[in-house]
Amino acid sequence: MIADDSHPSFAHRNLPRLLLEAREAVMLHTRPSLREHGLSDQQWRVLRVLGEHARESAGVETGRVAREALLLGPSLSGVLSRMERDGLISRNRCPQDARRTVVRATPAGLRLVRTLSQTIESHYQWMETRLGAKQLAQLYKLLDAVIALEAPEDNETRRCEP
Repeated sequence: MIADDSHPSFAHRNLPRLLLEAREAVMLHTRPSLREHGLSDQQWRVLRVLGEHARESAGVETGRVAREALLLGPSLSGVLSRMERDGLISRNRCPQDARRTVVRATPAGLRLVRTLSQTIESHYQWMETRLGAKQLAQLYKLLDAVIALEAPEDNETRRCEP
């Protein structure tokens, strides 16, 4: 039999595709709840980031929101505009640097985060039951290790103070 050199051979499985498939498997359970509340996946990621930083009274700089919500700047602008229109977030200029914008979840946005977090946490509990606590912990640890392989140094610790 003659080897067919016209097709590339891969020694490893398609990791990016597997990660996307795993993401979709997780989102299959989350997405209906998001849609029930009129949210897109991207809007939820932004609200989740803002909910995680809700104690930061000055808000979260948009660049940080983009990084943590895994959104490109142009996409984030549209997402934030729609969320502001819907009363989920507020945006303000940074007092120290008017070129920068900070974002906060409104009380309505924070209520939505609390409501959805209960639904999402129950899905994580279901996953833990199905996979087992040890395997889920291993999954988190492996994903953290993969992310750390290429994580840039976060030298941007600037904050906007009121």
